Amino acid sequence: MKGICPNCEKERDLDLIQSIEEIEVRGEAIPVSVEYYRCLACGDEFEDPKSKSDPLEKAYGEYRRRHGMIQPDELREMRRKYGLKQHELARLLGWGLATLSRYENGALQNEAHDKILRLALEPQNLIKLIGEAPDALSEERREGLIARLKTLGESSCSLENVYEERFGSYKPDIFSGYQPLILQKLFYVILFFCAEGILKTVLNKHLFYSDFKHFKVNSVSITGARYPRIPFGPAPDKWQFFFTLLIEEGALESEEIFYDENVSGEKLTAIRKPDLSVFANSELLIMASVKEYFKGWTARRVSEFSHRERGYRETLPGRLISYEYAENLQI
Repeated sequence: MKGICPNCEKERDLDLIQSIEEIEVRGEAIPVSVEYYRCLACGDEFEDPKSKSDPLEKAYGEYRRRHGMIQPDELREMRRKYGLKQHELARLLGWGLATLSRYENGALQNEAHDKILRLALEPQNLIKLIGEAPDALSEERREGLIARLKTLGESSCSLENVYEERFGSYKPDIFSGYQPLILQKLFYVILFFCAEGILKTVLNKHLFYSDFKHFKVNSVSITGARYPRIPFGPAPDKWQFFFTLLIEEGALESEEIFYDENVSGEKLTAIRKPDLSVFANSELLIMASVKEYFKGWTARRVSEFSHRERGYRETLPGRLISYEYAENLQI
C-alpha cells in the first residue's frame, strides 16, 4: 500500500505490520496487539496518525480485567444511570474533578481509588455519601437522587439476596467474564430477547452469545453469568430459577408450543419492557447483533450451532465454560 512516510516526507510504499508486544503496567507484562507501518524506502516505522487504537489503553484495560477493577465505560455508565454529573460525583468522593475525569477517560486508577469507586457506585453506599456530604449537592438534588437510589437499591438488593440465599455467591473470574453477577442486567437482557416471544432453548443461546461476544470484544461480560455445558448447548447457570422468578413476578409469560403429539417446547414472551438505560452502548450493540444473527433460526439449528463452539466441545458435561473460549466464538 502507499502512504506518506513522515521520515521521507513523500508518498512511499508501506508495509502494514501487525504484532503482539508486551507493555509493562505496574510491573506486570501485558501482551497487546499493535499495528504500525514500515516505509520500504527508508525502513522507518511509524504509527497511523488516524488510528484510534491506543496500545497503552488496551494494556490498561487488560490490567483492569485481570485485577477485577472497574473499567472507564462502566464508571461512566453507572454514573449516568444514577443521574449524577461528573462534578457531583467528584464532590461526593472528595476528589478533584480532574481525577475523576482522568479515570473516565482511560487513566489507570490505583487500587485504593478503585475500591472507593466500586463501593461508591452501590446505591446504598452512595446514599450514605450524599448524607455525609450535605454541601456537595443542593437540597433538591439530594432528595431526587436519594429517592432514585433507594428504588434501584431495593430492587437490586432483593434480587441478589434471594439468589445468594439459594445458591451462594461467587467472585468475578474467567468463568463469569470477570464480572460479578448482575441480576438486574441479566433479567433485562432476558426481557430484551423475549420482547417478541422466543423459545427457551433459543433464549439460552442468545444469552450465552451476548455475554461471550461482549467479552471477546471488550474483555468483560455483560451480566457476569456463568455458563455450564448442558445437553442442548450452553445456558446460564441456574437458568430455571431466573425464568421461573420472572414468570412469578409477571414479567414473563410462558406458553407451551406443540410441534406434534410427542414433541413440545416452551415459548417465553416479555410482559414488561426492560430498562435499557442500565446498559452501555457496547452492550446494546452486541445484544442487537446477536438477536439479528439468529433471527428466524429454529431451536435445533441454534442448539447444533452452539455444539460446534470450541468452548462447548472442550468442556466436560456439567462443567463451566471458560470465557477464554470467547476468542474462538463463531460469531
